Amino acid sequence: MSALPLEAEVSAETPDVVARFSGMVYSIALTHTKSRGDADDVFQEVFLTYHRKQPECVDDEHRKAWLIKTTLNCARRAVADSWRTRVVPIRPADMDMLADTAFTFATAEQDAIFAAVSKLSEVYRSVLHLFYFEDLPIAKIATLLGLEQGAVKVRLSRGRALLREQLGGYFDD
Repeated sequence: MSALPLEAEVSAETPDVVARFSGMVYSIALTHTKSRGDADDVFQEVFLTYHRKQPECVDDEHRKAWLIKTTLNCARRAVADSWRTRVVPIRPADMDMLADTAFTFATAEQDAIFAAVSKLSEVYRSVLHLFYFEDLPIAKIATLLGLEQGAVKVRLSRGRALLREQLGGYFDD
């Protein structure tokens, strides 16, 4: 009985990783790019990179950290792409045609939170998303972002204050 080629064994893991971490990767991408199309591109790039590189991960936490870091890097590149500086924005009159393609969440509160988070700078969006949506501890966030724990705490505090201000105090932490 012959063994499968190494490449077939390694790549068989990718669909499972995509299934387990797709929601996390997409939500980070969407939070940072503020666009469905860009989030789709980042999502594809992250998992294609994972598939090609097949990083050696000791456990799921290590794999999750790798995916988060890669997603943040891809999202930053997407937002900083020089193509964006050469694009002519759509006129407000043209927005009526696109209204039906805009995405919304399940509730008006979720729409308000997403809009408020989207207005924050990337510095605050990253730590807030990782802390509240990915349930990562401050120490892990600091490691992922290459920051001191104190800096993460300050960014969380300031980000919460900015959200509170934007949302008019309607939502509590």
